[in-house]
Amino acid sequence: MITKEKILKGFETAEARWARFGPYYAMFPLEFAFDVVEKYSEKGDYIIDPFAGRCSSIYAGGVLGRNSLGIEINPVGWLYGTVKLQPAEKEEVIDRLLEIYGKRNYYNRAIQRMPEFYRICYCDEVLKFLLAARNHLDWKNDSVDATLMSILLIYLHAKLGEGLSNQMRMTKSMGMNYSVQWWKKNKMTTPPEINPCDFILKKIKWRYEKGKPKVTESAVVFGDSSNELVNIAERAVGNDLRFSLLFTSPPYCSITDYHADQWLRLWLLGGSENPQSLKDKHKGRFVNKQEYYELLDNVFGLCSKLMKVKSTVYVRTDKREFTFKSTLEILKKHFPFHKVKIVEKPLSENTKTQTKLYGDKTLKPGEVDIILTRES
Repeated sequence: MITKEKILKGFETAEARWARFGPYYAMFPLEFAFDVVEKYSEKGDYIIDPFAGRCSSIYAGGVLGRNSLGIEINPVGWLYGTVKLQPAEKEEVIDRLLEIYGKRNYYNRAIQRMPEFYRICYCDEVLKFLLAARNHLDWKNDSVDATLMSILLIYLHAKLGEGLSNQMRMTKSMGMNYSVQWWKKNKMTTPPEINPCDFILKKIKWRYEKGKPKVTESAVVFGDSSNELVNIAERAVGNDLRFSLLFTSPPYCSITDYHADQWLRLWLLGGSENPQSLKDKHKGRFVNKQEYYELLDNVFGLCSKLMKVKSTVYVRTDKREFTFKSTLEILKKHFPFHKVKIVEKPLSENTKTQTKLYGDKTLKPGEVDIILTRES
């Protein structure tokens, strides 16, 4: 039997190796996800997370024997989640890697026309390989292609020697102009020479060394919760299915723009090579408080129709006044008979916050957990 401790410490099991799959900005701490699932649900229960991110909550539920369902609007997070729940067979992923690598020389001329950022970030061999992957991997519909693409996304940029790129943080894609200026200032305008096939092959072999994780039937839906929950509710009612745990952390108002923060990975998935602020609804930084309130109201309202009478709602949110009060008000509205408990999670000076990573070292108010329970 795989224990929670073996998953949270080290990489000695398949479940542990795949648990940390995919760097993602503002993600659930893995230990937190496992603790909540273990404390507030039982084996065989159904769990839902409408803002799944890289799907730590769903993975924790699946590994611990819960049937878990997530929804994620960002394709990067969705890929990480869906692949670690059910990665393709290693041999098929390796064969596809070799096939894509074999197509790289069709892009000799294409890389010459790319912006300066890409030519400094990647050597020619890597850049041609990435263009081949970008054009030929059907990551939305094919599990083998999804698995290979998700592995490429992980190592698309990182510190020297740890990724396919020039010096760049792994978690967040830095801006084009900022990166070029930084590379020039630090005399790093020649990207590292890397054989992408050899590099990725080693990463695949390491990831699969302990096998594939054993996960109870779980899945992640790619889409907007405001839309997807309507279909899920119809199917759940038809099948007399109810969830016992709603466990999520919605985006924080005016804090994180997941799509802007992952723009380079989104480029590899077919997005623009010159990133612009996205105008799509529910994909930005939520500076409009009314739209933010309406999103949470809609999503938690739809979720309330899916829950068992005896259920738990566990929401981690931002402690700032508007985000916290709005979230609490909406949850009380849709779960009026649940008992409410508030647990503050202040940040210490040693806590690595999103803003501290990028120069803002002022102590933030922290996060807060809103826990709603109903026994009968």
